[in-house]
Amino acid sequence: MSAYEGLARYYDGLTADVDYQAWLDWYEGWFAQSEVPVKIVLDLACGTGTLTCMLAEQGYSMLGTDLSPEMLAEAMEKAAGLECEAPIFLNQSVDELDMFGTIDACVSSLDSINYITEEETLREAFRRIHTFLMPGGYFLFDIIAPEWLKKLDGELFVDENEDVFCVWRAGFDEEAQVLTYGMDLFEREEDVWYREQEEHNERAWTVRELAEMLTENGFRSVEVFGNLKRLPATENNRRLCFVCVNGEGGQTPGQLPEAEEP
Repeated sequence: MSAYEGLARYYDGLTADVDYQAWLDWYEGWFAQSEVPVKIVLDLACGTGTLTCMLAEQGYSMLGTDLSPEMLAEAMEKAAGLECEAPIFLNQSVDELDMFGTIDACVSSLDSINYITEEETLREAFRRIHTFLMPGGYFLFDIIAPEWLKKLDGELFVDENEDVFCVWRAGFDEEAQVLTYGMDLFEREEDVWYREQEEHNERAWTVRELAEMLTENGFRSVEVFGNLKRLPATENNRRLCFVCVNGEGGQTPGQLPEAEEP
């Protein structure tokens, strides 16, 4: 079974602890200082569309793309209940991104970029985002820091609610720099439990790798912050947040400083 095919209908329940308001505040803080007035926003790899819908409720014209039809089905059901302009959802892979026109900003949340494991695929995704994003527009995304992904090697995780029980087994491939989660999903229908299996892969991208690909594909500024805070990222940060400005002539950041997180 492909990633999110079985998990999609339980994803929101199993990620109820995600602070989506913090993500919304993070994005809107950057939108407020954008060179480009932010009206049209792309939510890349939007999943079940929680943030897409929250941004729509703030008055942005939203586009959401995702590779998983099952996740998009959940997103469209969620958007149907909005009392504002509903987002437009498109079933597209990141390297085949094709917008109707230009966008003013692009966001991608919750380590979606880690899920792109092939370099050429990611390069093409960055090239396409650059093509559709207005000059001066923001591309905001995050990753799980590579050292944190590597630490998950051999770990086992359990998620559950009253209708589903998930067991995640993680293994890290040093040569490929990819963490693979083998997931067993036990779903309850009435008094019977059914088992499904999925596999999820996340690549341990370094700051330098990503920054070089971004600047080579049209982003003039790449800054890296830690954990949704406007503080320079350090090696202690689990989540690295990239703030990229579209336009040629960028500078490539180096490695993260070895400093304690404030």
